[in-house]
Amino acid sequence: MLTTHDFRSLADRIEIEALGGEFTDAVMMRDFDRLAALFADDGVLRIPDAGIELAGRAEFQTGMRRMQDAWDYFVQHTHPGVIEIDGDTASGRAHICEFGRLRNGSSHLNYAIYHDRYRRTAEGWRFTERVYEIRYLDNSPLAGSPPGENGLGVDVSAVHLHG
Repeated sequence: MLTTHDFRSLADRIEIEALGGEFTDAVMMRDFDRLAALFADDGVLRIPDAGIELAGRAEFQTGMRRMQDAWDYFVQHTHPGVIEIDGDTASGRAHICEFGRLRNGSSHLNYAIYHDRYRRTAEGWRFTERVYEIRYLDNSPLAGSPPGENGLGVDVSAVHLHG
């Protein structure tokens, strides 16, 4: 039989995992207010390989906007990793695949890990720290493009929509 503690632990894990999904969705939708709200007031985002450190919600919101404005297009996928809960704090990892083209014309494909720390707040679980570690990087030109740049890439006139 599940205890109240078991249900609390399950709910915590679901909420923490959802936090990672919210982060990726907010990045993809360029929703910088929502993105900043996913961090505790004293939260920090670190991308050591790029020399980036954003501390606090206000800095995070403007810094993420600047970083996203550098991209012509950008796609990020998050895959859940581990979560270890210790009362009102937790740590975990999320596995990332992202690609895109910067406005300067260079391409970027990488696989990375977010090393995360979380804290339970009055608003729910929030990031206190996200450290981005790139494990694989490919700067070869990407073969594709966003829809509309070169059409859909599909001859839709050949598609039959009715019987």
